[in-house]
Amino acid sequence: MDPGLRREDEGIFDERNSSTSSEEGMASGSTVTRFAPSPTGYLHLGHVRSALEGWRAARCAGGHFLLRLEDIDRSRCRDEYAAAIIEDLAWLGLLWDGVVRKQSEHFDDYRGALDRLEALGVLYPCFCTRREIQDEIARAGSAPHVQSGRSYPGTCRGLSPGQWAERQHSGLDYALRLNLAGALALTGPLDWFEDGADGPRRQAADPAPLGDVVLARKDVPASYHLAVTVDDALQGVTLVTRGADLVEATHVHRVLQALLGLPTPRYRHHVLLTDTTGRRLSKRDRALTIRSMRQSGMSPGEILARAMEAAG
Repeated sequence: MDPGLRREDEGIFDERNSSTSSEEGMASGSTVTRFAPSPTGYLHLGHVRSALEGWRAARCAGGHFLLRLEDIDRSRCRDEYAAAIIEDLAWLGLLWDGVVRKQSEHFDDYRGALDRLEALGVLYPCFCTRREIQDEIARAGSAPHVQSGRSYPGTCRGLSPGQWAERQHSGLDYALRLNLAGALALTGPLDWFEDGADGPRRQAADPAPLGDVVLARKDVPASYHLAVTVDDALQGVTLVTRGADLVEATHVHRVLQALLGLPTPRYRHHVLLTDTTGRRLSKRDRALTIRSMRQSGMSPGEILARAMEAAG
């Protein structure tokens, strides 16, 4: 556990890790990448493409490639899938450095980060059900970016501290949300460096489309956004390689890094693999799981080649 996440006597927001931290990351030494799947199913060809991105970037730079299992949601994650992920990667030759980090073994790390955010006054409890959130958005006349229901309208943000405490003590289920407006008032403008075909470019952070995201729930100590941000810092990741579907989340992660005084890695978001209809590959596509390919007699080299070929 990094004591920097726990110390209450040190500044939580460090300007050195705000808009300039991306530049510091660019000038850092060893490249450290990671592959971080959730053990909710078997690896498929899209996972292999993503793992290859990180593995190749680390090996070409003489750096380190890490493996992390994002198993916060114990209701969906299975030990057999975790074991299969480790076995399939080793069979493919995509070997990692060091021990495998399992998020479910590090809840104290996320609690420490939540404590610091709470001390900053940028967390609040939300007691709304998903249906109530959808209804509130509908009544407000949603903007295009919230029609999917992802952006929270702030219903519980306006409650008083006394009302928050009363509802929490009553036993109601609740989530802890980030007060985005309050967070941005502390951080100011933020950015990161995004690796592209023409080299790194500065990307301005705009987390507004995601709104006040959930960072934890009463029964789950951390959301994806909080856990991945803390983990990348604790593991010393300098280059995050992941699918283009997570670009939007990076805007929120940049805010959390600034609030917690964590370093900002470079990012490289790659194109997602799709099927013949243009639909993104998922764990439901059993024909494209590494397990099924192995059982059909394909070799590691053939699977790796197919993943790269599909990526264009």
